[in-house]
Amino acid sequence: MAELFIGLMSGTSMDGIDAALVDFTSSRPDIISTHSHKYPAALHQQLEAALRLEAPLNTDLTAIDVAVGETFAAATNELLSNTGVTPANVTAIGSHGQTIRHEPRAPEPYSLQIGNPDIIARHTGIDVVADFRRADIEAGGQGAPLVPAFHQAVFANETENRVILNIGGIANITILPSGADLPVSGFDTGPGNTLMDSWARTNLQSPMDANGDWAASGQIDDALLDRMLADAYFRAAPPKSTGREYFNPDWLLQYTADYDINANNIQTTLCELTARTVSMAIQSQAGTAKRLIVCGGGVHNRQLMKRLAANLPGVTVETTAAYGISPDWVEATAFAWLAKQCIEGKPGNIPAVTGAARAVSLGQLSCH
Repeated sequence: MAELFIGLMSGTSMDGIDAALVDFTSSRPDIISTHSHKYPAALHQQLEAALRLEAPLNTDLTAIDVAVGETFAAATNELLSNTGVTPANVTAIGSHGQTIRHEPRAPEPYSLQIGNPDIIARHTGIDVVADFRRADIEAGGQGAPLVPAFHQAVFANETENRVILNIGGIANITILPSGADLPVSGFDTGPGNTLMDSWARTNLQSPMDANGDWAASGQIDDALLDRMLADAYFRAAPPKSTGREYFNPDWLLQYTADYDINANNIQTTLCELTARTVSMAIQSQAGTAKRLIVCGGGVHNRQLMKRLAANLPGVTVETTAAYGISPDWVEATAFAWLAKQCIEGKPGNIPAVTGAARAVSLGQLSCH
């Protein structure tokens, strides 16, 4: 009998909700069906305002929380309608929610995700596991990144040191040593797509630089790149995590406002910034790794993938597709897996990654 879970994920780019129906009957997850669901335009605008700590964050966040929950539920119901699977056959939904603020180094550390899980449960008829980051933070961790435990379960190899790279709005790596008794580690390396996407919206009136073609047509400005690489985040030792509250248009403006360089070359330099900071992190923390396995939306940026390979000589760079999971659906699958871990009372974090004092089960259950 199938062991079905649904994973729901919306990342820092907020380009929509990824919904994946996953069967965990065998040792390797089997993705049965997937669905991409866009946010309504008005809700997307409200979320962008909330990320900037503007109204309606201080007046109407509860209403946005409900609206996001309703949208996550709609994504789930469309996913199920496309497959013919009934809610009764799904054990639980793992919902990451939409991150509004991630402040792991605040005096009172927190990470806020919205998307009311009770709404999702009520509208779908399926139990929902959500609020995955809180338990790790309460155990002294940063609540991020959370996918390394899934990466270890699916991609670790007994004879080869590997690094898994997820390129969403923010880039994060998971370092998987070949020895079973060696600790897994990982952290956010810095910007993934977020700065490139922001620059494309400003200069191309496009949500992204499709395929990285614009970045490929310009020149790297070494002086600008060096200035950005001097940011303290890149030199900080792990564990560390970050988000759009740090790497955002204001961060970029401090380097470009008084800098005489054309927009095309800035995009090329931002692409190199992502590739360089990822490669520097791998070389400093996983210098013996010979294989980099990439997932997330950044795999579609051909220029970024090219620059990653150029910055990592001797390392094979490929995507998770070579291991049976589409790079576009790894994170949604991971949150389905985290829901399964929670239901079974098993840990979902890796203390060496997040900095938590102990391994803990992640998530809170909302019953339908």
